[in-house]
Amino acid sequence: MAVSGKMQGLGAALALAAALAAAGCASGLGGGTYGREEARRMMTVQYGVVEAVRPVQLEGTKSPLGAGAGAVVGGVAGSGVGGGRGEIVGATVGAVAGGLAGAALEEVATRKPGVEVTVRLENGRVIAVVQEDQGEGFRVGERVRVVNDGGTTRVAR
Repeated sequence: MAVSGKMQGLGAALALAAALAAAGCASGLGGGTYGREEARRMMTVQYGVVEAVRPVQLEGTKSPLGAGAGAVVGGVAGSGVGGGRGEIVGATVGAVAGGLAGAALEEVATRKPGVEVTVRLENGRVIAVVQEDQGEGFRVGERVRVVNDGGTTRVAR
């Protein structure tokens, strides 16, 4: 592969990695974010009072895309090492190392700050809901709504 071909492959892999990072940031797990599949679905609403709020970290995305993009970048970069069989070995080692690095980078790049909100419902039951921190600034003693569709629960004003 010529140097210009390697650079094109590297550019394509970097573009893929950038798109992956942007896609990871597009989804939301906060109290005011709904997926398309949640539209027109009946949800139950309960009211309660915030008893505690604590910051948490929401784990990042762990998909094969980060590892794949990293493997392509690593393989292209590694193939420039040596010649003949050395090029094959370099590409293989580069692809493995790049795959591991790409997976780790994806997870770090898509981590989000979260919040655990403990709510005492009007019926006396105490629940805790973890969701993305979208700047709501929930305060102890504040009255909130707890919305549930049988699978997803969120705290909102």
